[in-house]
Amino acid sequence: MSATAELPVVVIGAGPQGLAAAAHLVQRGLEPVVVEAGAGPGAAVAQWGHVHTFSPWPELIDDAAAELLALTDWTAPAFGYPSGREWIANYLAPLADILGERVRYHVRVTGVSRQGHDRVLTPGRREAPFVVHLTAADGAESRLCARAVIDASGTWGQPNPIGSDGISAVGERAAAAAGLVTYVPPSPEQAASWAGRHVVVVGSGHSAMTAIIGLAQTVRAEPTTRVTWALRRGGVGDAFGGPADTALPERGALCTRVHAAADDGLITVVTGFRTERVDVDGGRAVLVAEDGRALPAADVVVGLTGFRPDLSFLSELRLALDPVLQAPLKLAAQIDPNVHTCSSVPPHGVVELSHPDEPDVYVVGMKSYGRAPTFLALTGYEQVRSVTAELAGDYEAARRIELVVPGTSLPP
Repeated sequence: MSATAELPVVVIGAGPQGLAAAAHLVQRGLEPVVVEAGAGPGAAVAQWGHVHTFSPWPELIDDAAAELLALTDWTAPAFGYPSGREWIANYLAPLADILGERVRYHVRVTGVSRQGHDRVLTPGRREAPFVVHLTAADGAESRLCARAVIDASGTWGQPNPIGSDGISAVGERAAAAAGLVTYVPPSPEQAASWAGRHVVVVGSGHSAMTAIIGLAQTVRAEPTTRVTWALRRGGVGDAFGGPADTALPERGALCTRVHAAADDGLITVVTGFRTERVDVDGGRAVLVAEDGRALPAADVVVGLTGFRPDLSFLSELRLALDPVLQAPLKLAAQIDPNVHTCSSVPPHGVVELSHPDEPDVYVVGMKSYGRAPTFLALTGYEQVRSVTAELAGDYEAARRIELVVPGTSLPP
């Protein structure tokens, strides 16, 4: 046990929650090793770097990270809603710099287990250190032993398909391989490059709305551009949002803008469209619904139907996950998207994130929410504060809730 205690805590992912977890571990005298598949901090954030956050700067900076950064000449941005690029440049990159060699890039985690134990073997399991299997960009494989594992790898690399039953529609993979289907919100430059073409956006969430707003600008500049918004729901209903969102006003403003784009006739909204297959016809994609309806051939389809966690490299661990949301069992009821929005999820920590049969492994951040799209950055910061306190033996702090969600009365 003493040998295990001397091992580092491996943090998977150098995004906002992963780097915050490392900052908390350093603050508590524990040694983190952060492994990141991308080329730099916030690699996933960089892929939507042109998009502005719904949360203002004060809610995007972790307290322990800010204390580390205060040792340098860093100044915390105080106002505004940064883009993803600004979040990286003004916070994540400086934080990664101060963590230094504790952060390793171009290293992908391919598996996590207990040393000498597969999922089935029980004797001595709790005393065995974790073994994190790694593959570098050049294909070199290695193993890293750890006293604990914090998985903050997010969900960005696992987009949901546009197929209506949760599995890629017939022909979807081939269309994506041909460059006709993408799962990334278009940048302003990319949206402008589609002038004069037909673009189909699939999805009803805020990523889809962001894409629609950008494409509406292209239509204004070049009226021959056509944009179709395909919604699975049977009616527009609350797709455009309801009253102003007091907790996240920028999200409410987004809903207002996409509503205006529809009212101005810049987009065509198709409801109740549940994609069954994607046909390729003359180098264009034709979406066909389960009821037989087909959309006009599209030059590009933007699938923005959410994300799901990659649990494949955790398959040898005994995780207690909800069978529906694929989130930690005790957390799932609090984040059900049929009931909750991101501003109505109560703050939570190690109690909800623990796995009774596999202590000292935690899934945090967006990935902890499984398939629920209701996550806020500051909720993740509270998660890692609680988890790292637990790992440091400060059990009282680990179970204390220190976060009140802005604009709400949470926690009760």
